[in-house]
Amino acid sequence: MAYNASRARLSPPAPAVPRPRKRRRSPSAPGAAAWCASPENAAAFDFRRCWQNPAGAPGRVWQGYRAPQTPVPSRQWVFAEEASTSSGDACTIMSYNILADNNARNHPDLYLDVPWDAMRWDSRRRLIIREIRHWDADLVCLQEVDRFREISAEMKNRGYECSFKGRTGDAKDGCATFWKSERLRLLEEDSIDFSEFNLRNNVAQILVLELNGTHKFVLGNIHVLFNPKRGDVKLGQIRMLLEKANALAEKWDGIPIVLAGDFNSTPDSAIYKFLSTMKLNISLHDRKQLSGLDSSDFGLYELCSLLNYQWTDEEVRNATGYSNVTVARHPLRLSSSYAMLKGNSSNRGHQGEPLATSYHKKFLGTVDYLWYTPGLECSRVLDTLPMGALRGTRGLPTREMGSDHLPIVAEFVFMEPTQDDSPQEDEAEQDDKSAQAAGTAKHIYFSSESDSSVDAS
Repeated sequence: MAYNASRARLSPPAPAVPRPRKRRRSPSAPGAAAWCASPENAAAFDFRRCWQNPAGAPGRVWQGYRAPQTPVPSRQWVFAEEASTSSGDACTIMSYNILADNNARNHPDLYLDVPWDAMRWDSRRRLIIREIRHWDADLVCLQEVDRFREISAEMKNRGYECSFKGRTGDAKDGCATFWKSERLRLLEEDSIDFSEFNLRNNVAQILVLELNGTHKFVLGNIHVLFNPKRGDVKLGQIRMLLEKANALAEKWDGIPIVLAGDFNSTPDSAIYKFLSTMKLNISLHDRKQLSGLDSSDFGLYELCSLLNYQWTDEEVRNATGYSNVTVARHPLRLSSSYAMLKGNSSNRGHQGEPLATSYHKKFLGTVDYLWYTPGLECSRVLDTLPMGALRGTRGLPTREMGSDHLPIVAEFVFMEPTQDDSPQEDEAEQDDKSAQAAGTAKHIYFSSESDSSVDAS
């Protein structure tokens, strides 16, 4: 039969043969061992593939995920050089801003380089509890606590009693203090809601505790306003904490005081100077520069440091307590635990304080402190991580550290009474030098915040 070309062109095409579907996993080679989940294989797990959302629903998370069990980052104890003349009783105190879950969710711009699984609260909670348990402090002062029931349940299982003071308004977090019931007894408790004094809605706790049935002391726990431009409010909150702590200490026959918390002020700031020298002439400072967190040009600030800055009556009243008084004062002779013990140059600044206790997208520096008064001696502190190690994380939290702050820990021993209780030398006239010293600041603030920024992050 002759071939008909035109008929061939009109013939329907052959049906397409369906391509075989790809298998998700190639079968194992003959004789090869099959992979199964085990502690030995956990290290090889690829975290980039641990989340799947086959339904395409936004926000769906694989609930079966569990954070890997990683060791606590290595940190060393630094001991006092001279032998203590104490009566023997010692108490270890931790201060730790644990990053409220609600704050982390509301400010994702601060954690752009943090892996998604390191931001999950269930993962961070395990790391936070593990860190607290590892260092085994007698007293634990936490800030930014918005999952108090979960944290307190874990702590009570480990023999701690607790007290919580929540912030008012729309805020969901607060301060929480935990103490080992076998060693410490609560004698009296007070708190400060700064919103009652028009100083924003931050809070502080003040407790009177007794160690081993013999030594009494006052413990303060505070989370100071974050907003860098409201130095007047920051100073007012700290001043009020010091006054109330002193009043409670005097009520109990002049017992010593320890103040823990996130003070949201750097070691080179005027507020740090206020804490360490008992007074501050605010007219020599710009309120936006008072805490050392503002990123303005320090060169211009130094040129103007000898001028008197303009403060409104309200701002002066916030800072000093009186609208016609420009010198803020407090009655306590305070020493900073970390500054009193010489550390490694890789993680200590010119003030003796850690170079960094907090690290996120917009800030790398120190804002957490443990202050104490005469009657106590700091015998050792838990040194922070070197700057190189922190920078290598590209920001906190990580899969090994559960917060954007590092916990700081100090051990205090009770001293025998001495006759040398004279006040510190008045250094208020030198306050302008603290502003000039800001030019050598060790902290890094990556961007400024407006007056309407989050107040207590």
